[in-house]
Amino acid sequence: MELNPVFIQFLEDAVGASCAGAAVEALSLPASVSVRANPFKMQAGELAGHFGNVDGSVPWCPDGMFLGERPQFTLDPLLHAGAYYVQDSSAMFPGHVFRQALHEIMDRRAGTDVIRVLDLCAAPGGKTTDLAASLRTVCGDRFILVANEIMKQRAAVLSDNAGIWGDPSVIVTSADPSAFASLGGFFDIILADVPCSGEGMFRKDQEAVAQWSADNVMMCQARQRRIIADVWPSLAEDGLLVYSTCTFNRYENDENVAWIAANLGADILEADAPYDGLLRTGHGVALVPGMARGEGQYCALLRKTSDSGNVTGGMRKSFGKNDPRSWKRAGREISARLSDMFCCRMEFLEKEGRIVAVPEASVQYLPALECLHPLMRGVAAGQLKGRDFVPDADLALSIALKKASFPEAGLDLRKALAFLHRDPLVLDNAEKGYVAVTYEGLPLGFVKNLGNRCNSLHPQHRRIRMDI
Repeated sequence: MELNPVFIQFLEDAVGASCAGAAVEALSLPASVSVRANPFKMQAGELAGHFGNVDGSVPWCPDGMFLGERPQFTLDPLLHAGAYYVQDSSAMFPGHVFRQALHEIMDRRAGTDVIRVLDLCAAPGGKTTDLAASLRTVCGDRFILVANEIMKQRAAVLSDNAGIWGDPSVIVTSADPSAFASLGGFFDIILADVPCSGEGMFRKDQEAVAQWSADNVMMCQARQRRIIADVWPSLAEDGLLVYSTCTFNRYENDENVAWIAANLGADILEADAPYDGLLRTGHGVALVPGMARGEGQYCALLRKTSDSGNVTGGMRKSFGKNDPRSWKRAGREISARLSDMFCCRMEFLEKEGRIVAVPEASVQYLPALECLHPLMRGVAAGQLKGRDFVPDADLALSIALKKASFPEAGLDLRKALAFLHRDPLVLDNAEKGYVAVTYEGLPLGFVKNLGNRCNSLHPQHRRIRMDI
C-alpha cells in the first residue's frame, strides 16, 4: 500500500512518530474481523459457540468478539435473524463512550424519564444497533432512539438493518442536520459519527487511499463543524455529545472538539478508556491500527453548557387527523386484536391500512418528530386486507413480539437459506395460515402456508441474491 507522504506527516503529528510507524506497518496487513451479538436475541457466549473460531473478546464492548477468519456471513441465517451485527472493533468504541454518557444522564434523571437519543450520521446501522442494545439494557422501554441518515439510499439500508435488529424504540429519519434545530433541547445525548476523510478505511478500501488529500481533510473539517453547529440546538443543556470519526488527523478530531467547546458552548470531558493500546490525545481517544485491533477510530465526549430552549413540553397532543404525514391511532378493535402479541405495552398507529406498534412510553414524542418525516417508527406490524391481518416481515424479527403469537416452523440450514433466497418452500406438518419460520429458535420471517406450498412474505429487496 503506497501512502501519501502528507498523510504520514499528519499521522505523526496526531499520534507521534513511534505510533505512526506502527500504524503504517499495520495498514499493510489484513483487516481483523469482529461481530457484536444482539443480547436480546442471542447472548455473546451462544454466538461464540455458533462461530466456533472466536479469537478473543472486544475489550470495550461486552457483546463484541473477534473471529479468527472471515466466514461467508451472507449464508448465515443468524445474521438475517438479527442475532448479531458485523462491525469493526474500533467502530464499537463510540458505543463504549456512549454507555459512559448514558450512565451520567441516568444518574441525574428520574427513573420514569424517557431518555431521548440521536444517532446523527447513522447508516448503515452499526452504532444504532449498539446504542439500542445499551439503551434497552439500562432503560427498558423508556427510551427513544432517532437514527438519522441524510442520504436516501443509505437511509433505506439503515431502516432495513434497524428492522432486522428488531428494537421497537428506534425511529429512522432521513433529514439534513439543520432540520433538527427546531427540536430545541430535545435530545439528552447525541452521537455524531461524522463523515470524514476515511483514514480508518484504508485497509478495506483502496479508493479511500487514492482519494486522500490534505485539501479533503480540510474540507471534511469544515463540513464536520457545520454538521455539529446545525444539530447543536437540539441537544439539551447539560446534554452530552459523543463526537466520533474513523480518521486519525488532529484537524478533524482534537481541533474540531476544541472548536465545538469554544464556539458552541461545551465542556470537554475525559472519555473512559482503560484499555491497552488506546491513545489519549489532547481532547479524546484514538484507536490506531498497530496499537489497537481494528481499523481505527477517534472519539471524544462533551457536555453542552449553553441553553437552546426546550420543546419537550406540550408533546402529548394527539396525531392530527388532517395531516397526511401523520399516523392516526388505530381503533379499539385493531388494538385489542394485536395487543396480546407484544411483550410490552404498545400503542397502535394506522395509515392507509398499514399498522405500526410503538412502545407506550415513547409514542407521546412522535408528533414532535413528524417534522423529520420518519421512514420507520416502532414495529411495522402489518396490513389490514379486509378483515385479514397480513403480518409484516419486521414483526417476526421484533424483540417485542411474544414467541407464541404465531404458529412456528423450525427450518434446517438448507430450508432456511431457501426461504432467505425466496425459493419454493413446503412445510411438512405445519399449520395452515401465517407461520413464523425459525432457524435455531430465532424467527427469520413469515410465510403463508397453503399446505402444498408456501407464499413467502420475505421482502424481495432483502433476499439473498448470490447463488446458494
